[in-house]
Amino acid sequence: MSRIGNSPVSIPDGVSVAVKENVVEVKGPLGALRRVFSPSMQIKEENKQIIVARPSNDKFHRSLHGLTRALIANMVEGVTNGFEKTLEIRGTGYRAQLKEAALVLQLGFSHPVVLQPPEGIRFEVPAPNRIMVKGIDKELVGQVAATIRAKRKAEPYKGKGIRYEGEWVRKKAGKTAV
Repeated sequence: MSRIGNSPVSIPDGVSVAVKENVVEVKGPLGALRRVFSPSMQIKEENKQIIVARPSNDKFHRSLHGLTRALIANMVEGVTNGFEKTLEIRGTGYRAQLKEAALVLQLGFSHPVVLQPPEGIRFEVPAPNRIMVKGIDKELVGQVAATIRAKRKAEPYKGKGIRYEGEWVRKKAGKTAV
């Protein structure tokens, strides 16, 4: 297997990486992550860097190479700094609060929506209309944020609902009287 398209990921101090065949384990100050990658990618650790190489320049191998390198970089970033997504809640009477570790949402339904955080995720509610999803796994943080947002997406007429921080919701014109 030739080393076409080498792509190093730097390993910061305080982070340890173990590479065994196609399994990469990254341990850092915030926790540990483990992931199995495609056996067609060659992953090595040398000189405080993780090097990902592909066997050929086929389109499939090029795309898999980029994916593998990005996932490893996200693992290293996650165990050193962590990831967070912020959600905004808009609407009269819509609010969020924490009860122990669970997130309780009042979204205009006849009942509160209660969400338990999966392992490795924690919620913060700095204000009743803001939710912060934090964790070391970027993929899981994004999935949990998307799940919360799906409970009541921002609607296009008044803009009420849950949206990502900074997300712009295009508003539609309502009915006009004739």
